[in-house]
Amino acid sequence: MKRDTFTLPLAFPGELIVDNFAGGGGTSTGLERAFGRPVDIAINHDPEALAMHALNHPHTQHLCESVWDVDPIEVTRNQPVALVWLSPDCKHFSKAKGGTPVAKHIRGLAWVGMRWVALCKPRVLMLENVEEFQTWGPLLVGADGLARPDPARKGKTFQSFVRQLRGHGYTVDWRELRACDHGAPTIRKRLFLIARRDGLPIAWPEQTHAEPTDRRVLAGKLAPYRTAAECIDFELPAESVFGRKRPLVDNTMRRVAKGLMRHVL
Repeated sequence: MKRDTFTLPLAFPGELIVDNFAGGGGTSTGLERAFGRPVDIAINHDPEALAMHALNHPHTQHLCESVWDVDPIEVTRNQPVALVWLSPDCKHFSKAKGGTPVAKHIRGLAWVGMRWVALCKPRVLMLENVEEFQTWGPLLVGADGLARPDPARKGKTFQSFVRQLRGHGYTVDWRELRACDHGAPTIRKRLFLIARRDGLPIAWPEQTHAEPTDRRVLAGKLAPYRTAAECIDFELPAESVFGRKRPLVDNTMRRVAKGLMRHVL
């Protein structure tokens, strides 16, 4: 995406950029490209994830602890904050989880953003998650003692989250975006929420790519979708799906066959 994708101006001197739930460093890489400088603080409770982040971003301060154990005032030394980025655990919202039980403490991780808002008042807060995050709501405990989302109150907690951001003086907007529409070789859809209190408008990126058969692509107005094949070095030796000591499971073989039929044969 272009540097001004989210119209977040380059941070003023002394302002900080904070990456909560930092993984291997992909988000921080994007932020670094947008700001033209490293992310200041990265937080994750997983030492392996944070070790990978440290390799990718050696100039960032790394905090290996729960996001709830971090004191925003202490770690920022009360410096102004330009951006707080949140990518909380999405497994307990994703449709891939199906009807299996969920955990309230994991579904509620996004609330840590409100702590940063109340204490540090960052100019901008951004949140990325699966599209089902918009259904965030209260849980019901069933006869088996396990918690599942209450279908009658679907989205109520998400609405409360947005309402509280606005109560702190933020303008809030959110959209579902697919990275393939903006030049990345993945079709996964994600929800992006932006809250800002600096008086500047929230702007969203314009689509730059589409299906190769799309009339806008044929007319030269958009570029064709990039493919995962661009990211694969086919010169590297790889083990065949056949003749393995431990055969691939049936579902994997079905996906391989489906892919061959669809994209090769």
